[in-house]
Amino acid sequence: MLKGNRYIEKARAMSFRMLLIKVLKKLKKKIYFTLREHYVKNFGVNINSDDFKEFTPKCDFFIDISQRGMYVEKLKRINKQDEIIKDSEKILGHVFNLLGSGDKYLGKKLTWNKDFKTDFLWSNKFYKKIRIIDLNNNSDVKVPWELSRFQHIFTLGKAYLLTMDEKYSFEFNEEIEDWIKSNPVEMSVNWTCTMDVAIRAVNLIIGYFFFKDSKAISKEFWTKLHKSLYLHGKFIIKNLENEATHRGNHYLSNIVGLIWLGIYFGDFDENSKGWLDFALKELEKEMLLQVNKDGTNYEASTSYHRLVTELFLMTTILCNKNHISFSKEYMVRLERMCEFIMNITKPNNLSPLVGDADDGRLTVVSNYTSWVKSDFTHLLAVAGEYFNRDDFRYYGRNYKEDALWIIGSYKEEEVIKPILKSKAYRSGGYYILRNDRIYCLIRCGELSFRGQGCHSHNDQLSFELNLDGEDFIVDPGAYVYTADYKKRNLFRSTEMHNTLYIEGYEQNHYEKNNLFYMKEETFGQCLYFNDKRFVGRHFGYKDKCGVIHQRVIEIRNNQLQVIDEVIGGSNINSHLNIASNFILDKDVEVLLKEENIELIKNNVKVTFRTSNEKKINHGYISKSYGDIADSKKIEIHNNFRMVGILCLKK
Repeated sequence: MLKGNRYIEKARAMSFRMLLIKVLKKLKKKIYFTLREHYVKNFGVNINSDDFKEFTPKCDFFIDISQRGMYVEKLKRINKQDEIIKDSEKILGHVFNLLGSGDKYLGKKLTWNKDFKTDFLWSNKFYKKIRIIDLNNNSDVKVPWELSRFQHIFTLGKAYLLTMDEKYSFEFNEEIEDWIKSNPVEMSVNWTCTMDVAIRAVNLIIGYFFFKDSKAISKEFWTKLHKSLYLHGKFIIKNLENEATHRGNHYLSNIVGLIWLGIYFGDFDENSKGWLDFALKELEKEMLLQVNKDGTNYEASTSYHRLVTELFLMTTILCNKNHISFSKEYMVRLERMCEFIMNITKPNNLSPLVGDADDGRLTVVSNYTSWVKSDFTHLLAVAGEYFNRDDFRYYGRNYKEDALWIIGSYKEEEVIKPILKSKAYRSGGYYILRNDRIYCLIRCGELSFRGQGCHSHNDQLSFELNLDGEDFIVDPGAYVYTADYKKRNLFRSTEMHNTLYIEGYEQNHYEKNNLFYMKEETFGQCLYFNDKRFVGRHFGYKDKCGVIHQRVIEIRNNQLQVIDEVIGGSNINSHLNIASNFILDKDVEVLLKEENIELIKNNVKVTFRTSNEKKINHGYISKSYGDIADSKKIEIHNNFRMVGILCLKK
């Protein structure tokens, strides 16, 4: 007994010490930022410009403008010149389409700290004092962040290389000078997210390598740019987004930015060398932490998997060009990340948008004004050349331009279409059933960040269905984050997914104002999987309603059968209102008949047979951030068992 008490007292003492350390850390941070604010407001953040007057990066890069003739010739072969010029003319005219805005003219002078979708303006003040989220208005801080990422610079640079017209270099010069002047370091909304600071640094570096030989750009401008980039590095290292229990794409972006800056500045000074040494070690760690052994990303979102793959892939290639290599396990997981993208790709070359999706990219290499947010195969074009894999090349065949800019070449011969088979990604929680006519991806696994649910939706046992190359049943997407918290919660709710819904209950509980947390309650399990059949269950309703949802999905030639069972024995509550919901793609025509439902899309006809009570309701889908469209939802009443068969007509 005395021994037990001693352990209890020891535990209490440890808890008190940990609490005290936490409080002291917060106090220390508060004091630091109070002093920092006073200093920055009175003196600004500055370093000696003379240190950068003679600086020239000595690193190797993707783009080699001395090979201009080769780029022009290869771009002609894939008919990309006109598209590049057209996209660049929009940028010159300050017409942007960002985060669902549609094409919008932003004025002669770009306003860098404004959500131009709502006209909300963030005034310049110390970055720690700027309120970036207010759920009482519909402003979205992601809009100014997105513009200030400068991902359009790649397109301006391509147009300059094609034409050597200095109007493109002039635009680059004007925008950067104006941004630096309008966004003093640590004194604007564009310094409030380190991830965006890092992505901006990467795109400014890309701009340097396109425009470095321009006769229209002065030496003084390059001094300003180098100085600004150096200050970006100093900011990133002091504001790393690594304090959460689980680190994610934000922290990964931070260290990617430091690697690019470290390579760019080389042995300029001890700081830049330190950035590179630190970030390279962290990149190895994050690959093993954030990426499962099967190649899936632990944020449980296909869109964020695309972003994280791009961060790793582009940075690895840059490192290799500068004689930096990584461990065998790192490279195996990177290749498996690309394999996952290939395997989830539907016959129409699009990917399901499972979980959150904010269209995040490191840079946009091609199709700047028209890239399709659910098409991830641009990465497979690059990976095909990097890993020398024809299966990747086939699925990335529409993005040879990406391979050209990042690798320096592309395989011109046509490659044979690989046959993709059903596949289980147990660590990531994705199961793919497919044959020559049917593609079905099923979600069943842990929530993001090992159960914290940051980017997860209530989508356990939900699925996407593509038949004869046409999307019929789709994940509704994410729409927006903080700009509309009600819609945010709607799009992550159970009733918005293709799964069983019990009225009044969620699979996993979440609080309406806590938009990036969802308590793990489902603990999804795959009980059986082969190339034709999936059996899974989740426990999200067990404590709330005393029942377990089990789903069987099976492919039979040209049919897909879905069986939902509510398991609870004598504990089943007869008053529960249960339905199996199926969200339809927006272009699907629906005919509700007495015995079945007819679905038609682009001459592909499907019969949905079920003996359960059924009806058609209104629904929504979002195929990219900020975009929302009306759709239809099939609701099938589930009296503790539902059998539905989708039959393709020949």
